[in-house]
Amino acid sequence: MDILIDTHIFIWASQNDSQLSQTAKEELQNPLNEIYLSAASIWEMSIKVGIGKLVLLEPLARYLENAILDGYKILPVNENHALFVANLPYPSSSHKDPFDRMLIAQAIKENFSFISADKAFDFYGVKRIW
Repeated sequence: MDILIDTHIFIWASQNDSQLSQTAKEELQNPLNEIYLSAASIWEMSIKVGIGKLVLLEPLARYLENAILDGYKILPVNENHALFVANLPYPSSSHKDPFDRMLIAQAIKENFSFISADKAFDFYGVKRIW
């Protein structure tokens, strides 16, 4: 199965955080799954590290190196993803975050399952794993 992971899932998995659900852990470790991290998530984390909103135990580049060594793939943002964001409804005050909206668009356009603790993604019909 192809799985896109939410930004917080990447951080939790990288830090062995207890907030990560058992189901999410199993899917991340399943050798039959292809795990993808969006370039949008890397951009989001870079911004948050730069402004001090995200403090990591190691440099972000090290987290990425380790993830790639563990078999994660980086999903680039392309024009189809970017254009699809315009088609996404705004169900409420949630998901006005441009990074979340890009992840939704990517999961839909690529037909990927999505690991996230955020129930708001369910509105979009993405197969959310938690």
